[in-house]
Amino acid sequence: MRDLLHNNRRILVYLAVSNYLLNFGFVFWQTTFNNFAVEQIGVGPASVGWIQAFRELPGLLGFFLGFLALLLSEMRIMAVSLVLLGSGIWLTGQSESVPFLLLSTLVMSFGFHFFYPSNNAVVLMTIEKQHAPRVLGQLRSLGAIAAVTATGAVYFLAGAWGYRTLFLVIGGAVAVGGLLLLPMQGVKEGLPLRRRVVLRRQYWLYYSLSFLMGSRRHIFTTFAIFLLVREYGISVQTTATLFLINSLVNTYAMQLVGKLVGQLGERFMLSVAFGTLALVFLGYAYVTYLPVLFVLFVIDNVMFGFNLALATYFQKIAVTPEEITSNLSVEQTINHIAAIVVPVVGGTVWQLFGSKVPFLAGVGIVLVSLVLAQGIRTQAEPVAVTTPTGG
Repeated sequence: MRDLLHNNRRILVYLAVSNYLLNFGFVFWQTTFNNFAVEQIGVGPASVGWIQAFRELPGLLGFFLGFLALLLSEMRIMAVSLVLLGSGIWLTGQSESVPFLLLSTLVMSFGFHFFYPSNNAVVLMTIEKQHAPRVLGQLRSLGAIAAVTATGAVYFLAGAWGYRTLFLVIGGAVAVGGLLLLPMQGVKEGLPLRRRVVLRRQYWLYYSLSFLMGSRRHIFTTFAIFLLVREYGISVQTTATLFLINSLVNTYAMQLVGKLVGQLGERFMLSVAFGTLALVFLGYAYVTYLPVLFVLFVIDNVMFGFNLALATYFQKIAVTPEEITSNLSVEQTINHIAAIVVPVVGGTVWQLFGSKVPFLAGVGIVLVSLVLAQGIRTQAEPVAVTTPTGG
């Protein structure tokens, strides 16, 4: 963070406040959603698959962000994203049926998915390559601190206030925070003056890993907590405790991950993550001892933080900074192509063949990712500019 502070104090403040609000709101939603959906609305595995698929639609449309950045600064996009996220959380508290829950999830998800490419683009365009992994790690550590407060709010207030009141209060607070950030347009120093929407064949490995990482991520985020709630009957307080532990671990782990990516390189760190994730998915397929599943859940959460290595890998191979925002947004679309299908197919397969199958599919995905990650090269001579495949 000191590097970012040295270059632009106002960008630091903007990133810190917006990241805190984003993570506070989303982790609150993530912590309470499954229990709210099952206990208040009676959602089953097939329905939750459809809801999670709808949640990923904005991610699939992420490539629009590259064009939106031609008109609005990344800062303004981040503020609008917070307003949408908060509004979706607020609407969740009004939900009485699956269709309304789908709508509220969609609104929330637009905010969440349009925030992160903009946020990462600001960092990658303003921070030198050798410092970017550490800065991203420190921002994620700040996000983990926000998650601690969010899960604490769920743990201590869910019983007294009820789900619906919490959704209304927290959703409203996040939306108001986004509105307050919206006028802050003077914090753009250090960013390129123009943007370009360009795809290149030489980025194929980056795009491929994005697709596979999206597939594996959405298997786990859709079905891991759902398995614990449906098959083991864990309470919302237990769910909140798991996310609280995740957040506490990540307040340090994300800083360490950022530091190690800078020291050991993207290929090594992604290889460690994919190898570990294969064991995590095997555990959820075959382990029935609940404490072990809890530990594996926390490990997966830490491994998800390793994806910052993919962002810094792209920073190192990007031909020009003007292409960063558009390719981060395209990466999000690629990441979510499988995510639209995975929850629906996974929920159907779960009902037909049991809960092991989605997690075994996850094993195969991370092993393919492990093989592809060996092709990462960041220390070679710069790649010559080739003819764009799109623009």
